[in-house]
Amino acid sequence: MSKRFVCIWFRYLKADWMVRKHPELKNIPFVFTAPDHGRIKIINANIIAESEGIIPGMVLADAKVIISSLLHFEDDPERNEKLIKGLGEWMIRFTPIIAIDLPDGLILDATGCAHLWGGEQNYLYQIKKKLNDFGYHIKIAIADTIGAAWAAVHFGNNNSIIIKSGNQFNDLALLPPAALRIDLIITERLEKLGLRKIQSFINMPRASLQRRFGKMLLKRIDQALGNEEEFIIPLHPVEQFYERLPCLEPIITATGIEIALKRLLELLCGRLKNEEQGVRKLLFKCFRIDGKIEIIAIGTNRPTINIKHLFKLFEEKINLIEPAFGIELFVLEAPVVEDYSATQEKLWQNNNGLDNIAINEFIDRIESKFGKGLIYRYLPADHYWPERSFKRAVSINEDFQNKWKNEKIRPVHLLQQPQLIEVTAPVPDYPPMNFRYKGKLHKIIKADGPERIEQEWWLQEGQHRDYYYVEDDEGKRYWLFRSGHYDVNKTYQWFIHGFFA
Repeated sequence: MSKRFVCIWFRYLKADWMVRKHPELKNIPFVFTAPDHGRIKIINANIIAESEGIIPGMVLADAKVIISSLLHFEDDPERNEKLIKGLGEWMIRFTPIIAIDLPDGLILDATGCAHLWGGEQNYLYQIKKKLNDFGYHIKIAIADTIGAAWAAVHFGNNNSIIIKSGNQFNDLALLPPAALRIDLIITERLEKLGLRKIQSFINMPRASLQRRFGKMLLKRIDQALGNEEEFIIPLHPVEQFYERLPCLEPIITATGIEIALKRLLELLCGRLKNEEQGVRKLLFKCFRIDGKIEIIAIGTNRPTINIKHLFKLFEEKINLIEPAFGIELFVLEAPVVEDYSATQEKLWQNNNGLDNIAINEFIDRIESKFGKGLIYRYLPADHYWPERSFKRAVSINEDFQNKWKNEKIRPVHLLQQPQLIEVTAPVPDYPPMNFRYKGKLHKIIKADGPERIEQEWWLQEGQHRDYYYVEDDEGKRYWLFRSGHYDVNKTYQWFIHGFFA
């Protein structure tokens, strides 16, 4: 399949934007101006002012002699780039690869896209119609090369031009040298020599052309003819794994959105399966006809291509999509994927523990519905101090080096910070007889201890702890400790640190 590129020229970009903002200016001549060496110079003119003879570069005072009622607005040099980027964002519904061509153009890589609109003629018609409906006057062309499409759109006679594949030489021949996107100095030199058409010099010996006009002229000729490939920088990098689904009619119902999502999941997961890749993150983008984009995202804890599971994750969020007057394009992107194989899936199906598929999918559903950060996994850390003896895992499947220290019984619920309590205890080093916690008195009927845990002096200074396992008269068990040695002056304190099952 040969490459096909579309060039769009917004000749009255800033003026058309102004009319969109202020519809009352539609039939009024106006210009944008900027100060220049003590004079006010015209930078851009709208189509009405231009038809009366007002052109960029003219002094405002001279223009007002031609049109006394001419309105003028101060020019914003950065406005063109903002506008063209915004239009490029909107144009992604026609192709995923779009580049801006400052100051007032767009370049689309339309390879493999036109057939979705029934051919190139209808493809260009739909683009032109949409932009015209927004109030923009454009010229548009499609060709095998960016150079040929650009030349046709800026110097061709029609507003919509299709250069047939392989026919760029014939279409370029009758255009002026400036159509090759060369410097003005080279253009003037060619015209002084009487070479006012590309056909006048395109077949000349290349060595002579290079000697007289430099390498850039040859490069532009080669790019326009397709002898040298020209690359564009996309407005947004295209994800390796993505699928698009244009709609013949705008979709406004949740059922329609679900059908589109299922179709895209089938296509994308089919591709991922062939590539032995699995999804870790998915973005579902809905392009509305009013230019806005609705996006919902999901993530998984392990790579998967389970369509039912992925759809279930999205299903909770579909109600967040506001279709407004309708959605005309759906895109599904997988920005994060990992290695995956069907054999791996079969092995996991019979496993228990964290590798079990059902557990991972359950966690995915909880996080999709309520958000990340609600479910944690903890791993052992190489510390004696209880509150430092574990750490939070980066992911559900993270491996760990240290083993859990399970020689001693530890509470199921460990408080993040020990809490101060009041204790009655015999002396010396006897287990406590009762304690008061949150205003309630607990009578201890069983106790075991002490278990001494020394302070980690390389981290901080402080007293050791003597821990006791105790059970109250209600059968509830607690983990208490005395901080430091017992002494008659009661400089020590008692704390509760955990609860047993």
